[in-house]
Amino acid sequence: MRDVWIAGAGMTRIGKRSERLQALMTEASLAALAVAGIEKPDAVVIATMNPEEFVGDGNFASNVATYMGFAEVPALRIETATSSGAAALYAGFAEVAAGLHRTVLVVGGEKMTHLSTPRVSEIIGRSIDAYERSYGATMPALAGLITRALMARHGVGLREISQVAVKNHAHAARNPYAHFREPVTIEAVMESRVVADPLRLLHCCPISDGAAAVVLTSERAAVRIAGIGQGTDTLAVRHRHELTSFRATQAAARAAFQMAGLGPERVDFAELHDAFAPFELIALEDIGLVPPGKSGGATLDGETAIDGRLPINPSGGLKARGHPLAATGIAQVVECVWQLLGRAEDRQVSGRVALAHSIGGLATNNWVTLLEAQ
Repeated sequence: MRDVWIAGAGMTRIGKRSERLQALMTEASLAALAVAGIEKPDAVVIATMNPEEFVGDGNFASNVATYMGFAEVPALRIETATSSGAAALYAGFAEVAAGLHRTVLVVGGEKMTHLSTPRVSEIIGRSIDAYERSYGATMPALAGLITRALMARHGVGLREISQVAVKNHAHAARNPYAHFREPVTIEAVMESRVVADPLRLLHCCPISDGAAAVVLTSERAAVRIAGIGQGTDTLAVRHRHELTSFRATQAAARAAFQMAGLGPERVDFAELHDAFAPFELIALEDIGLVPPGKSGGATLDGETAIDGRLPINPSGGLKARGHPLAATGIAQVVECVWQLLGRAEDRQVSGRVALAHSIGGLATNNWVTLLEAQ
């Protein structure tokens, strides 16, 4: 298997955008290609979760490739719900590692803010089990159920959960690409309106538009994909063996670490999937970045802050950078690349090994990617 390198990375500003999705994906792609010094890739992998519903367009791989001027470049679309960007990265990685292509452009994006919140929630909710949906389950409702179990069984308090949001908003305030650039207080988080008990509004990520892209290559560059792993679990939450940890994340982490030949102690910083603030605490322990039962305390003690022992979500995470669904898994990797290359400006952290973690649906199709500076 060939080594796979990241030759270029780019993304749009995340937030409420007026441009078409195709234009956002082109903006991110051209930025990544410019950094890589490549005019046209050998192949394109495109990630979108549900453009048929969100923007009314189908056949989206050909649609976007044509819009970008790459109509004759082989293109395919990848979808694993909210982890589609990470899955597209895997597909591009596999094409280069197998020797099928020398350079692959991987781009993900979503445009949702033009739709009403109930409509967006309904479309996203289709990624959970239909039987549970029939009883009123939504993504926030199931996340609230998991959060309540976490608090009851593991002693995690609302203050620890809220500190995740406070920390990530503080990080996003330094990020010009972020959806939210204003810090929040822990009191504001804990007093914001209830969305799905015990989760409040400021425990939940926003609805965002945006796109992100990377150029993968078989030729040596400054950042290498050291490991990448996928993990899965039952679609139905009621069929799982454990509510307060995600088997899909644990399996993905094991696979990524095994491929990379290193352990979690080597990770210097990470971008974790915090669509709901408690998911960051769960991921810290599932991946092995902190010992079981210690993620809440580590967060309160500042260990995961940008100037802490193990910076988590220096971009602001999904919570504050924003969560344009299929762009997110790639945006996490873009942030990691910028950090590894010393290009993160006011939010710069130090380190040579970075980790990106993406959740698909309600933790049914998860990914962990390890990046190493050379």
